Amino acid sequence: QVQLVESGGGSVQPGGSLRLSCAASGSIGRFYTMNWYRQAAGKQRELVASITSGDVTKYGDSVKGRFTISRNNAQNTVYLQMNSLKPEDTAVYYCLGVGFGENYWGQGTQVTVSS
Repeated sequence: QVQLVESGGGSVQPGGSLRLSCAASGSIGRFYTMNWYRQAAGKQRELVASITSGDVTKYGDSVKGRFTISRNNAQNTVYLQMNSLKPEDTAVYYCLGVGFGENYWGQGTQVTVSS
């Protein structure tokens, strides 16, 4: 069993930046992808960004060029650097580890972008 704990959320003005962290209680090397999802109020959860064990990244169209996903295997942590934030980025952000026959979700962290 692995626990994923997100942190770094908060309130920020449009145009601002936040860095989210997803810390795993065990090795993230067991996951072939680490992912960030988000869910805004009244909307379906959507993929924001993902990174493979080989550091191949993928981004949702709405965040390309603004968000960057990265991983630190030594610290068992995945990051999401979010720049040029917009009100439509407001959501609960979740971390998901996908392994062979196992998926683990974190509890989520709230990001609010408002003036």
